[in-house]
Amino acid sequence: MSRSTLAEFKKKALSKSAVDKEYQSLSPAYALRKKLIALRQKAGLTQEQIAEVLHTKKSNISRLENANSVISPKLSTIEQYADAIGYDIEIKFKPKIHITNRSIGRKKRAD
Repeated sequence: MSRSTLAEFKKKALSKSAVDKEYQSLSPAYALRKKLIALRQKAGLTQEQIAEVLHTKKSNISRLENANSVISPKLSTIEQYADAIGYDIEIKFKPKIHITNRSIGRKKRAD
């Protein structure tokens, strides 16, 4: 009996709409944390060094970067982190790809 690969498991799991919906809802949080780590490493800084600049503990930086953390960081925390590694933040909104029944029939909001 052969074991399925991670790619096969993921494909099978995401074929279930409830799993896919949850996966999509978590995607931005994972992407953010992955980006934070990549930028910190690109800046050549450790979690300890970022913690020192932000006057906090390394464990707080670790929690901020942890993809499995249930804590959602405040925008001000992300701004401080970005500043510490030499970046500004740019927030971008993009239209959703999937149209749901819930979004059909809503009035368009003025910008």
